[in-house]
Amino acid sequence: MNENKVVKFSYEQLDRLCMDAFQKFGFNAKQAAIITDVLLTADMYGIQSHGMQRMVRYYKGIQKGTMKVDAKPEIVFETPVSAVVDGHDGMGQLNGHFAMELAIAKAKKAGVGIVSVRNSNHYGIAGYYAKMAAKEGMLGFSCTNSEAIMVPTFGRQAMIGSNPQAWCVPARPYDFLFDASTTVVTRGKLDQPLPDGWALDAQGEPTNDAAMVLDNIVHKNGGGIMPLGGNTETLGSHKGYGNGMVAEIFSSILSMGTTSESTMQNGKSGICHGFMAINLNAFGDGEAISQHLSEYLQKLRDSAKANGHDKIYTHGEKEILAMADRKANGIPVIDKTMTEVKDLCDYLDLDFADYFGEYQPPKAEGMFVGNY
Repeated sequence: MNENKVVKFSYEQLDRLCMDAFQKFGFNAKQAAIITDVLLTADMYGIQSHGMQRMVRYYKGIQKGTMKVDAKPEIVFETPVSAVVDGHDGMGQLNGHFAMELAIAKAKKAGVGIVSVRNSNHYGIAGYYAKMAAKEGMLGFSCTNSEAIMVPTFGRQAMIGSNPQAWCVPARPYDFLFDASTTVVTRGKLDQPLPDGWALDAQGEPTNDAAMVLDNIVHKNGGGIMPLGGNTETLGSHKGYGNGMVAEIFSSILSMGTTSESTMQNGKSGICHGFMAINLNAFGDGEAISQHLSEYLQKLRDSAKANGHDKIYTHGEKEILAMADRKANGIPVIDKTMTEVKDLCDYLDLDFADYFGEYQPPKAEGMFVGNY
């Protein structure tokens, strides 16, 4: 099976598939729309690892009981500017959407809203939630912890997740949107052979063996992925390590939730998230502040280019360009994902051809092949 062949489908095709599948999972139409929007936003941005290919993984999570369809987020502590939400093992997208809406509502009244969530699941791309605040004219922040894959500087045991952070501030013509993991690379991008500076073996020594690193992460044998900056302070390992801890604090520590090294154990995810919305009007004229940022971002784009380069991007620009391309030319999906989707459609009694016409993916080697 050629797992790397790419096929393209329209947004409308994938949207209809996801909506129908998530309602078959047991979610109502409103819930399905939120989950679908988060996933397809990732696909439109060009982040396939967090897009509709997650649908099969989520179904496996629901079957295992890790993700609970009937869970409802509950506010367990609250002040005018803050809250702690218990997600009760529900879908991360639903918990995340609820929490960021709560943060935005608080920021409209008090200037700032900070919400920390415990007992949740994978919530998709962090940037989606930061962007929610920017759409309301606010500065948005979101982060999450995850299963431990990061080895702290000078360590040899994975203790922190990829722990991405996302920041978004409204600007023209493109919002400033920064969304990145705090590890040098995410787990989903580990493939043979690994480049130098990505991963460590069980003794804390650099390695290029992706299979060994993945096996060590799964079985908690030691080793894992380096923090952003590598494994030495010379190149800034402590900075990636520290940023990973910032995400951990906003998510699992403030919420009194499960820290990264204890997630995904005993049939429970335990993933935690953090959200913040800051009303720009708390600093004066919000529109003027946004314009000030817009002018600076344009100065960055217009600044002198290095030899061999004719363009400087500002954060969030590539996502807008990717969306325009995918609207015009379709969303790329790898054949392996479509093989799994065909399996899922058969299992849910959905007609695969109703969504994808005469296209047929490669035959599966087994039901829902993959690392879930």
